[in-house]
Amino acid sequence: MIGTTELTLWTDVFSTKTGVVYQCDAERCWYIDFAGKVARFDHRNFLKLRKAVYAIDIEQKLLNTTTDPDVEIIFICACDHCYVLSLAQIISLKDLLEGTFVMLELNHIIHDRLYSNSL
Repeated sequence: MIGTTELTLWTDVFSTKTGVVYQCDAERCWYIDFAGKVARFDHRNFLKLRKAVYAIDIEQKLLNTTTDPDVEIIFICACDHCYVLSLAQIISLKDLLEGTFVMLELNHIIHDRLYSNSL
């Protein structure tokens, strides 16, 4: 459960119906509230999570007719968190991460434009 004192330090970067990504400048990290847990990631592990999620071939898994379970385990080295997700949850996490990185890129573009015009 997220306490109100923690939320005051966190900036909401992007959210969907299934999750939220927060940025904490004080701790220099990211918090992802997804799949029933809040996980803390440093910048390097946050990028590794994105790479791991983007590497999952969802179309191939949907078209696979074998009796393999439709579950994916996402584990990142040097990170305390592990996700065991269904295909629907993987799609939701991918949407959450894509939106987050779009917002971060947009913020970077706006910051560059504002400060390059003031010089």
